[in-house]
Amino acid sequence: MSVSAPATAFDAATLDRLLADVSVPAWERERRQQAVAMLGDLELPDRRNENWMRTDLRAFKPSAWNPIAEAVNAADVPAGLLTAAIDAAGAGTEAFDKSVDEGRCSRLAGRVVSLNGVVQTEELDETLRQQGVVFGSPERVLAEHGDLVRQHWFGVIESGCDWFAAAHAAFSQAGCVLIVPAGVKIADPLHLLSAITPGGVDFGHVLVVLGDDAEATVLTETAGGGPAGTAGGFHCGGTEIVVGKRAFLRIVNLQNWNTGVWHMARQKACVDADGNLQWTLGALGSRLSQVAQDVALVGRRAHAQVNGVMFTEGRQQLVYNTLQHHEAADCTSDLLYKGGLQDRSRLVWRGMIKVDKVAQKTDGYQRNDVLMLSEEARADSIPGLEIEADDVRCTHGATSGRVDAEQIFYAQARGLTADEAARLVVAGFFQQVFDRITIPSVREALAAAIGQRIRRIV
Repeated sequence: MSVSAPATAFDAATLDRLLADVSVPAWERERRQQAVAMLGDLELPDRRNENWMRTDLRAFKPSAWNPIAEAVNAADVPAGLLTAAIDAAGAGTEAFDKSVDEGRCSRLAGRVVSLNGVVQTEELDETLRQQGVVFGSPERVLAEHGDLVRQHWFGVIESGCDWFAAAHAAFSQAGCVLIVPAGVKIADPLHLLSAITPGGVDFGHVLVVLGDDAEATVLTETAGGGPAGTAGGFHCGGTEIVVGKRAFLRIVNLQNWNTGVWHMARQKACVDADGNLQWTLGALGSRLSQVAQDVALVGRRAHAQVNGVMFTEGRQQLVYNTLQHHEAADCTSDLLYKGGLQDRSRLVWRGMIKVDKVAQKTDGYQRNDVLMLSEEARADSIPGLEIEADDVRCTHGATSGRVDAEQIFYAQARGLTADEAARLVVAGFFQQVFDRITIPSVREALAAAIGQRIRRIV
């Protein structure tokens, strides 16, 4: 049975109020109006949709949320997990354009911070600006560089496949846009923190475009919201990535909302010939997460490595649907997701490697390993292959199991407490995927966050 979307604030009148205070190109206004028109004909996804069949949306009420943010105080921005780690590590560059954000500096090439969909901070190294790099809030970038962005803006992810996709397309606010011209290599990372207050809403949209032979590192993270049992918060986001020929992008998406937040997101990357993508996903928070993460290898010899680190507790449920789509020949994709569950939480991963008929010499791999830390936790791992070519090497695998009691006993016999033993075993389980993360501050922040969440194994 379909789950109807009742009358909400997600309508044309609300969109008009949102656009009244924003300077956007005419084509962007028209695109949003088309999306809100679609929204009126769409229902919330139901269990007839294969990607949603393990997701229960009965407690989600669209009428409880308003896409137009109330006034916020910059002092209410919660600390990001990566923010502290990056600042402590000291990435290097401190020469920022003070005119963007008066007097503020950081050890990053650039930074954008938003709260409840309202941008609080925009920074970019002036040297990069002079090289033609565009980085900042979508509202400002669309107003100043609309023609440059138009080709890719909402051209990668779908906007009308379900209610959440259309709502995001119509009401997206904040997030960031990064355009790196051909041949420009950015040594230091750029950082985006999207935060909400308890009960807040975030519709952030991220667009990253690397020209041919360009290189960049982008770190995105979320933080804030209320705990389980409260209004929590609502995130409905989108990420679009375009990696040009021979370009190299490292990107991190860390979801670290509080445990009462609804998290819905569509994320897709397109990698052109000889391009290289290293995409790391961390999922630690939220009440319910429903994420579609797609990689399309569209040029010959494109390569993508996807790393996933997930840890759930309480009654959290995380649902991740991944797609490695080989559209060209001689491409490689390598996906490794690892998840740990405790209490009564649930983790769902559904992965697919799709190989088009023209994509000969494909080398595709996907694996999902799950570690159960309680008898009441549940994990569903569903790998799949859809192959139309006849000269390929595609493999997949999934494992799930509990911690070996003998390992815990062995560690305790050598002086560790039960909690220390559990952390040691879980750290070893995640080490394989941590070793694939080439950014030390990210690797260390994820390891520390998971270590703090682990309790005695039951």
